[in-house]
Amino acid sequence: MDTKSNTEPLAPVTFDEFAPTSYETWKAAAIESLKGGIFEKKLFTKTPEGIVLSPIYTEAEAAPYKERLGFPGAADFLRGTKTAGYAEEPWKIAQEVEVRDPAEANKVLLEELNKGTNAVNFDAEAVELNTLADVETLLNEVQLRYAPLSVYAGASALPLLAALLRRQKKVGDDAPLTGCVGADPMGEAVKKGGFDSSFSSYMDQMATTLKCALKHAPELKVIYVQSSVYHNGGANAIQEAAAALATGLTYIDEMVARGYTVDEAAEHIRFNFCLGPNFFMEIAKLRAVRVVWAQLMQAYGAGEKAQCIDVFAETSQFTTTLYDPYVNVLRATTQAFSGVVGGVSGMKILPFDAAVRDSDPFSRRIARNIQVMMQEEFNLLSPVDPAGGSWYVETLTGQLGEAIWKQIQKIQAAGGMLEALRAGTVQSEIAATLADRFKRLATRQDRAVGSNMYPNMSEKPLEGAKTPKAAKPVGKPVEGLKTCVKCAGDALEEGATLADVAASFADGQGETFAAILPHRWTEQYEALRKATEDYIARTGDNVKVFLCNMGPIPQHKARADFSASFMEVAHFEVLRNNGFATPELVPPVAKGIKAKAPQMKVYLAGAPAPEFKPSYDEAGVDEYIHVRANCLAILTNIQKGKGII
Repeated sequence: MDTKSNTEPLAPVTFDEFAPTSYETWKAAAIESLKGGIFEKKLFTKTPEGIVLSPIYTEAEAAPYKERLGFPGAADFLRGTKTAGYAEEPWKIAQEVEVRDPAEANKVLLEELNKGTNAVNFDAEAVELNTLADVETLLNEVQLRYAPLSVYAGASALPLLAALLRRQKKVGDDAPLTGCVGADPMGEAVKKGGFDSSFSSYMDQMATTLKCALKHAPELKVIYVQSSVYHNGGANAIQEAAAALATGLTYIDEMVARGYTVDEAAEHIRFNFCLGPNFFMEIAKLRAVRVVWAQLMQAYGAGEKAQCIDVFAETSQFTTTLYDPYVNVLRATTQAFSGVVGGVSGMKILPFDAAVRDSDPFSRRIARNIQVMMQEEFNLLSPVDPAGGSWYVETLTGQLGEAIWKQIQKIQAAGGMLEALRAGTVQSEIAATLADRFKRLATRQDRAVGSNMYPNMSEKPLEGAKTPKAAKPVGKPVEGLKTCVKCAGDALEEGATLADVAASFADGQGETFAAILPHRWTEQYEALRKATEDYIARTGDNVKVFLCNMGPIPQHKARADFSASFMEVAHFEVLRNNGFATPELVPPVAKGIKAKAPQMKVYLAGAPAPEFKPSYDEAGVDEYIHVRANCLAILTNIQKGKGII
């Protein structure tokens, strides 16, 4: 047997037979394929960030940004903060526990840790942690030396940190806490519309927790900047990132003013970003954030460790939908993938039913296993900065980085993040972005599967509902309690509640400013559909839409399908048929319908030519359904006419 052919190296693959194609040649071919469509309108896409996406990216476009493309782990950390990426340290799977009862939350937490989650993440605002005993119940049998914390503690981390340290002492675990038990008082204030206590008092508590961490838990971060309040309020990627980073700068300034170094403060901050629906935008956002933060810390004179931003992420609540909720699994998967490619340090994935009800074991398992499979089956721990070098991604990263930097400069020029919030400029800019997002969804320029496009008319709603978070108990201040983690721990052991400890550090000098309320992208369409469903349940009636299809099926099918889907978005009943054999002109048909049934509404499928519209209007056509029509407004008007709303 001749094995020579099996041992000889393969000939190198070249593309010499293909002549290089210039951008101008490609553009000419693209214009020809558009058959009259305008190149600039058809192939360029403007994002909510104001960035115009090109149909094709070239080496020349990416050249200014690729100049700084170094190795992973090298400053300015564009390609990640670890030389070997996830092969050196995999991202933490930090699925969150949001069960109210501490004992039940403990069961869920242990289940998560036994099935793949490797960071302890509970919502301190959701689980009812009133006493030291509640914290002990929640963490029963949990070994914190093996699972780092990733806990957002609200406006102040001091009471919870005191409880955690005291719990560790009681169970005899002398290993220092790691991970993050962090506070974001500015983020909490934006949610609520102001501070319950003075900003200065919150900063004093933050400084106290930082002092404790430096002495007893140097690897524990105590500042946790959350971008979710901005993202869920409708912010674009630039606004979200700039608001979070500017918040981090404010905390550093406040800690330095209280005697800490920039490095001490910066090394104890964790940022948590949300992952939106634009896959490449989210990758670019995470990469840009690393660069911008490194440059900011360089300007502050910080060392290299402080320049390495710690970024956790979560999938988007803003893009979750009530209807067709299983599509949320797909949304979460692509969002999580963008987080992995972008280089997060840890991540949580929202269960697919998070917008509908309290998540159950099945939905939590699906969310957890998305991350487990990414690490164990999809081999995503191997590539280091897999998007690095892409002409598209490098260009987008550079554009985002420049825009984030400018937005931060704007915030700083206004006096910093706190003053910008007090003035309401951040809130008003995000409100404008939210309005534009709603408008684009209303006109179906943007599409949400199962909501404003491709509704599932046979869908059966998921059973269950969301349990509202319990009102926080009002604390009774402990007399003479000093702002001290050890003092707080002593008070907790003596029977004080966490609310009592928090009240002891409050000075009653609160303030108010405009809040940013959470929204979901599809909430207006969901309210529209629910109104119809409630009307059907109440009356047994519905809006009936008869498709007056003209001509044979091949001639009318496309518009009939479009019209049916358009009307089914509001859960209207569509009466389909195979059409009328003889096509008729619009004016006589519309006039005939109006003559027999004046109250009936007539809608024409398609945008009329300008020269025909006056005659159509005169004949009685009420509205026109086409790709540029305001779907939400048209369906809302139909509901009003029917008396549904």
